[in-house]
Amino acid sequence: MVSQTRYRTIVLSDIHLGSKHSKVHEVLGFLSSFSCEKLILNGDIIDGWQLRKSQKYWSEKNTQFIKKIISKIVKEQTDVVYVRGNHDDFLDKIVPFAFPNIQVVKDYMLESNGKRYFVLHGDVFDNITVNMRWLAMIGDVGYNFLLNLNRIYNYFRIKRGKPYFSLAQHMKQKVKSAVSYISDFEKELVRLTKHKHCSGVICGHIHSPANCYYGDIHYLNSGDWVESLSALVEDAQGNWSVLHYQTVPAEVEAVFA
Repeated sequence: MVSQTRYRTIVLSDIHLGSKHSKVHEVLGFLSSFSCEKLILNGDIIDGWQLRKSQKYWSEKNTQFIKKIISKIVKEQTDVVYVRGNHDDFLDKIVPFAFPNIQVVKDYMLESNGKRYFVLHGDVFDNITVNMRWLAMIGDVGYNFLLNLNRIYNYFRIKRGKPYFSLAQHMKQKVKSAVSYISDFEKELVRLTKHKHCSGVICGHIHSPANCYYGDIHYLNSGDWVESLSALVEDAQGNWSVLHYQTVPAEVEAVFA
């Protein structure tokens, strides 16, 4: 059995349980391989938008994910913070909610080595999501089409012995409007972070993992488990890094098989 690597904090976001594109098998392997003092589920963990349309993609592995979180709370004494996202906006009915070792919130303030990080999903800065929900739904349909194409493309890549490649991520990096949107999103969050008098911001939402600085503001994005298969981890010294599924050590990756 592979021993767990322990972190002070792990941040996961955009798992989209209930969507056929969710890489729940991989994230279950991740959670089995790593432990932490605090686990932040930073929005869009459950895809309420998809589940309102159909529940046919809610599998046993999705239920296993919920059980895994409960197991970490009970057996590993992990503190869990669930930050509401736009796809799991059904949580609006109960936030803020607190119970021993778990809380459900709209945003969160994380203390790390004398620094304060403002934690939020990030959809509050997406005008389409906030103000034009019907248009966001149309965009969601287009995005799902791209992910369907991505599944077919990677099926043939794997058959030829090639590694997983995200078409959606590639297009985000190449399409000018997408690059501009991500840049504007990051800058807006940095401005908010300065207003909150924090040292850094931790977000998700745009499925683009990041660990960088805008001036003296530390910008962190946990990515997703649909395209990039990534998470944020903080070690015992307060150092942050992005951990990708593809870069997990070989002895740990065996657990995922």
